[in-house]
Amino acid sequence: MSKSKNELKIAKRVSSANSLTVSTEEAAEMLGVCARTVRNLTRRGVLPVIKIGGCVRYSRECLIDFVRQGSTTEASGEMSV
Repeated sequence: MSKSKNELKIAKRVSSANSLTVSTEEAAEMLGVCARTVRNLTRRGVLPVIKIGGCVRYSRECLIDFVRQGSTTEASGEMSV
């Protein structure tokens, strides 16, 4: 019995949820923005990247820190994006 496309997508999400790094698209999904925004933040030096071979990856920990920092500055009336 083969797995459906939906089951494969779910399996991929579960396995990527256990990894330390995520792709640009996964980072965008985590942040609730489009991939283009993630690339723009990277180009501006706001989000650090990890290059593995020819792949650009983002640390889950750095993304979580980015959101936390934004939340604290947002409370003071500023948003640093």
